[in-house]
Amino acid sequence: MGRFDGRVALVTGGGSGIGRATCLAFAERGARVAVADISRTGGEETVAQIGAADGEAEFFAVDVTDEAQVASMVHDVVERFGSLDMAYNNAGVEGQRVRLHETGTDHWRKVMAVNVDGIFFCMKYELAQMLEQGGGAIVNASSTFGLAGGAGGPYPASKHAVVGLTKSVALDYAEDGIRVNSIHPGAIETPMIERLRADPVLGEALATMHPMGRMGRPEEVAAAVVWLCSDDASFVTGHTLVVDGGNLAR
Repeated sequence: MGRFDGRVALVTGGGSGIGRATCLAFAERGARVAVADISRTGGEETVAQIGAADGEAEFFAVDVTDEAQVASMVHDVVERFGSLDMAYNNAGVEGQRVRLHETGTDHWRKVMAVNVDGIFFCMKYELAQMLEQGGGAIVNASSTFGLAGGAGGPYPASKHAVVGLTKSVALDYAEDGIRVNSIHPGAIETPMIERLRADPVLGEALATMHPMGRMGRPEEVAAAVVWLCSDDASFVTGHTLVVDGGNLAR
């Protein structure tokens, strides 16, 4: 028997990287998984991998910056699977590493739209469904840059915003049986990190930033997300869980 037998998990950004690893981890533990992503190709590949391992999953196309699409996604997930017990709001974009006076307004708005508005929209409809059911667990994707400063204003600002939103919502819904936490990865071997490595200076910094001497693996973050959603974390809410190989301990 899996830890999540009979439960339904929704993962945005489930078509690659940490999102895909988390979809697979939920499925391995018996959950039925709603794989949501703006990329149909990536999302359907995740579904195929779950199916190949005898799990149950379905792809849901969504642009998390569009509130109507998010509302439809949550409705469709519940219509397909019958409930929504766990959600990992993982969809996000990186920011440009430029100083604020060089940051374009359009870029600022794009980062905020995906990393902050997207989580707001997702939680808005996830919470409404979980209230009807009498409980649930939500994890929001932040970053170590949500707890410490970093170059490039929009991205750290967006990830700090996730922390404040998560804590506020955790308090608002604590008596409703809904737990809300945030996850804060360091540098993890994902497509996003591969794009950042194109910068030679940044690539060298990423390789040496963690005291453990390596970057993290998506599966290591997924394990932390799954734990936060599990009954083992039943008294944990409003928490900022760091998965960074010791970087912020310096």
